[in-house]
Amino acid sequence: MEEPRIYNGVININKEAGFTSMDVVARMRGILRMKKIGHTGTLDPEATGVLPVCVGRGTKLVEKFMADDKVYRAVMLLGVTTDSQDMTGKVLTESAVQCAPADILSAIGSFVGGYDQLPPMYSAKKVNGKKLVDLARKGIEVERQPRFVNIMSINVEAVDIPRVTMTVTCSKGTYIRTLCHDIGQKLGCGAAMESLVRTRVGRFKLEDAVTLGELEKLRDEERLEEVVIDIQV
Repeated sequence: MEEPRIYNGVININKEAGFTSMDVVARMRGILRMKKIGHTGTLDPEATGVLPVCVGRGTKLVEKFMADDKVYRAVMLLGVTTDSQDMTGKVLTESAVQCAPADILSAIGSFVGGYDQLPPMYSAKKVNGKKLVDLARKGIEVERQPRFVNIMSINVEAVDIPRVTMTVTCSKGTYIRTLCHDIGQKLGCGAAMESLVRTRVGRFKLEDAVTLGELEKLRDEERLEEVVIDIQV
């Protein structure tokens, strides 16, 4: 039986909705027939877009890529808050949105720069060795320490109340759904993230990414090397 080929480098995956980041790694282990595979930062199951995945010797660079700046395109829904800060969670409050577009733009603009962001309970972040999301699912809320994040820019593409579409460039560790929540709190009407696409992580762009289905097809055509980005380690 022919030995499976070992690939070394990074594959820019376009994660589809419904997959966790670890689901992607598990699927890729089957597609590439390799065990040494690691993703470079969690993307929520319903979020889509760029997920650089390191393979082989490339796994030495996971921490480096995790530290890269990121770009997201998000739709924020005003007038609602949820326990997960996105629309997958339980609705906690609903209210009328009486903000003028100028007020919305002003509130959004006030978050550009550095600010202390409180990590959401529904997140993979660990406190005392336990994932916050696991505690949240049991109805347990614990004290979290705010984390300093940097919002380099927010480009508002559309204000169609109650929805706002925006592109956010930010530092490692930023939760876009928490940013939406915080903007909603500032406006007084509440907000939750309705959808999220990660369009860039460092040098890796969405237009260059491949889905798991496309990766499988490339494997069947013996063309996997076309999407393995060689990184010197």
